[in-house]
This record gives sequence, structure tokens and C-alpha cells, in this order.
Amino acid sequence: MNPTPHEHVTDLAEYVAASPSSFHAARTAADRLAAAGFTELREDSNWPAAPGRYAVVRDGAFIAWIVPEDATPTTGFNIFGTHTDSPTFKLKPSSTTGKLGWLQAGVEVYGGPLLNSWLDRELELAGRLVTLDGVEHLVATGPLLRFPQLAIHLDRAVNEGLLLDKQQHMNPVWGLGDPSSADLLGLLAAKAGLDREEIGGYDVVAADTQPAQVFGANAEFFASGRLDNLSSVHAGLQALEAAAAAKAGGSIAVLAAFDHEEVGSGSRSGAAGPFLEDVLARISSGLGAGAVEAQRAFAASFCISADAGHAVHPNYAERHDPANRPVLNGGPLLKINANQRYTTDAPGAAYWAGLCREAGVPYQEFVSNNSIPCGSTIGPLTATRLGIRTIDVGIPLLSMHSAREMAGVSDPYRLSQAGELFFTR
Repeated sequence: MNPTPHEHVTDLAEYVAASPSSFHAARTAADRLAAAGFTELREDSNWPAAPGRYAVVRDGAFIAWIVPEDATPTTGFNIFGTHTDSPTFKLKPSSTTGKLGWLQAGVEVYGGPLLNSWLDRELELAGRLVTLDGVEHLVATGPLLRFPQLAIHLDRAVNEGLLLDKQQHMNPVWGLGDPSSADLLGLLAAKAGLDREEIGGYDVVAADTQPAQVFGANAEFFASGRLDNLSSVHAGLQALEAAAAAKAGGSIAVLAAFDHEEVGSGSRSGAAGPFLEDVLARISSGLGAGAVEAQRAFAASFCISADAGHAVHPNYAERHDPANRPVLNGGPLLKINANQRYTTDAPGAAYWAGLCREAGVPYQEFVSNNSIPCGSTIGPLTATRLGIRTIDVGIPLLSMHSAREMAGVSDPYRLSQAGELFFTR
């Protein structure tokens, strides 16, 4: 039975809450897929050549796929690509700091967060701890940190312009005491059931702990942290779960969720790295494809790059293109850019239009104001690396890169509907 839009965002809220870091997002997705009958594989093991449902996790990224019974060496891939990371703050080495009786954490800005949105929120630390034997352990503290804002009485001009220095002002507090006798990493180790001396390395970030919320005059809005881009990961995840129950033949359905998009994707688990190409090559090899057959399969493939985009802001209308003004609950965006910051071209746009028409999903076109360059996505990287035709889509948001972003209730569900049809073709 298909969920309703409200049921979809309720499940999205649960996924976001379970995914305070990219490592949690990948593990939570892999566990969900295992419950749906997918077999999790290890990269250092042999992979089965038989048709079936499979998934693999690499650090904070994961790829899952369905090989249908009628797959051949030249069967194409229908790829729904997205990313698991969000703008945040990453724990530095020598992370226990403080002064004047306060315990603070040394953090580094990750990506491009709206700094002011992180003030006066109860945050947790979450990520992975790696012990000296090389084993990874996920950890999440629950509410622990806060960036306290300076009172207006001590800065009477604050409402005329808030200036935050990333080094001086973005040092969260997490306790009281003498930093020389405190140990934030020891606290994390204890949360994970480990001894402090066992920890050899860590990748730990801050995450907002406020639960997601539906609101608005007609319960039409949805607010949550990390909607950029867990909204797309979750839409792809639900679409693949639904496709697994319905798929009989056709393309090889692939959900590829990369890490490190917010910092350029240049890592072994990012879209600029070899992860997707490695997985597709192993799938093709298992089907008996040689070099020419693999090239034919890529030529028959299509990639949807799903990443959140901008809705028109009623208070800043001049920042948007005057003729293209997407709204919340108007449907997912087809993102277009003449300079190839997005990969959508005419054949891709036509494919998306036909897909949405068949799925009964409205969509909106997005293009930036000429005076304000847009960001980019995994789309151009995937198209360049693999030569697969790619389009860029995503749900519209307000407050993108805020600690708490705002979406329409219907849009994530509609993106998942289009993704489900895409996977079953």
C-alpha cells in the first residue's frame, strides 16, 4: 500500500532522527534494506553473480541495487544519486577546550552552514569512532552542546547585522569545569561503550536534536534538520523498497548515496571518487560483460541526481529568477543551469517530463537569477565520470543550509513516487 504524504514525512522524520551523521544515514539505510530482503555485501569479498537485491556501505556512503531476472551484460542502469552529508561542524583534534569555567569543544566548519541558525540550539555529537584494531563504532550523544548567543544587552546593534567569526564565536559549550581535567573524547568513548585509550581516530559532527515537525494552517509544511539532503536519500530509499516488491524486469535499479557533497565530493566515498564506478563494474562483470558490453550498458543508462533546491522566498523575491519561481508543495524541481552546474539537458528534461506525467507527479523548473550563481550537485560529477545522461532534480526548500530547513509535506512524497516508477522501468 502506498503511503500518504503525511505518512511519508513521518517516516522521513524518523530517518532523519536516526541519521545525525552521514555514517548513521548509511547504516540506517543498509539496515532498512536488509529488512526489505537486500543482502549487504563487503567490498573485499566475492559478490554473487545471480539476480537479486544487494547493498554495500563505504564509510558514510552506500549503494543498493536490484538485478532483475532478465538482466544481460548490456542491461542499463537506472541510477538515483544523492548524498548523505549536510552542513555542520566537525570535531577537531584536541577537541576539549574552554575558559572562564566553561568546557567547550573545538570544532571546524563543515560545508556552508547558516551560522546564525545554529545558535541557541541543543546539539548532539555523532559519527564514528575507530579503535586501534580498525573497527568502527557509531556514536551519538543526545543533547550535549550549545552555541550560546550574546545577549542583546551586551550588543545593542546586533539586530542591525550579526557578525560571527568562525574561530572566535563558534565554540560550543558542553559543561562547566577545568578543561585540563575534562575529556570530550573520553565522554564519546564512554557513550560507545569503549575505553578512551582504545580510540585511534574519529569523524564526529554536530547535529540538531529538535524533532521534525509538521505545521501550517493546513498542516502543509515540514520543518527538520538535514533535509538537504536526507529528504532525497529517504525518497530514494522508499522508492527502492517499493520497487523491490514490484520489479520483475527491465533496467538494473541503483540507489547511490554519496558522502562529502557539501565539501566538493572529493573523497573515496564522494561522487568524485570511484565508488559508483567500482560497483557498476562489478555488477556488469557478474553478468558476464566485457569492456564493450559495459560501455553499451552505460549508454543505455540514466541517472537522476536528487538534491534539494530553492523555493521562492516571499521576503526576498528579488533574489530569484523573475519568471521561474517554484513554491512549496508544487512538486519536485527540475534544476537547470546553462553553465552545467546542473546537468539537465533537453533529452533529460523530456525524460523527466514523461516520467512525472506517467507517475501523476507535478514538477517545477528551477533556474537561478543571473546575478546569483547557483551551487552544484553530484550530477555533473557523475555525468563526467561515467558518461551517463544525468538530470538534476530535488524538492524545494526554504532556509537551505540552516540547522532547521523547511519543506512542503507533499514534495518528498512526490519525489519518491517518481523515483519508484524510475526504478521499475
